[in-house]
Amino acid sequence: METVKFRMNDPRLAPRRTKMDIPGWAGERQPRADGSHEQVWHCVPFSEGAQYGIELFYPYDFELHVTTRDGKLSFSGDWGEPPSPTLQWPPFRNFGDHFYTYQILLDLKAPKGYAIRTEPHPRFYADPTDTVPIAVPALIRNWWPMLFFCVFKAPAEGRTHIFRPGEPFAQVIVIPEEANFALEPMTPDEAAERELQARRIHASRPNLAQGTEWTSTTDTVFDGTYRHLHRAAKEKARKS
Repeated sequence: METVKFRMNDPRLAPRRTKMDIPGWAGERQPRADGSHEQVWHCVPFSEGAQYGIELFYPYDFELHVTTRDGKLSFSGDWGEPPSPTLQWPPFRNFGDHFYTYQILLDLKAPKGYAIRTEPHPRFYADPTDTVPIAVPALIRNWWPMLFFCVFKAPAEGRTHIFRPGEPFAQVIVIPEEANFALEPMTPDEAAERELQARRIHASRPNLAQGTEWTSTTDTVFDGTYRHLHRAAKEKARKS
């Protein structure tokens, strides 16, 4: 197991492994059963992707509203006096009107050979209000020792991003610092093997999905095929 170390100027900035809030941003506790409404946590690939990283929390006691009006950004929040005379205050800045920055004063040190990458918090994809801040992807190498800032995409005209006390505003994932891979077509044998695997799963789906099929409120049919195979694959990996 690798370790990511951190330092910060405010304990409320303490990062944690990303969790899915149910009920909360990830949806309601609706069972996988006929008549339930689809929730993002019903999807195993989304749930795994959403919990893969580290979530960062807004540490202040007041809301911040970031709004675009007539093509210009405005920031609304009760900042008061800076907690330290050496701090940039307020910690938010306009960045060309199409972006804005937040000096989050958090240092994350990835293990050797790894880097950290900022991205939108997964609640952004489940948000129906269009108010969740949109963190811009950025790769920070582990040799960078500075307390870093995060860049966000500006809201669309007339829209507002809202930072609320104790609410996650971005996610960080830890990845290899170099993308040492190449893209190439599968060989005919590889493609044939994948096609055979797909056909076998398709043919076995009625058995794999038995007892797990359900229809949502939007008449979408779900089943547990992927979940069953996912559990089997994890168990096989654990034993190997």
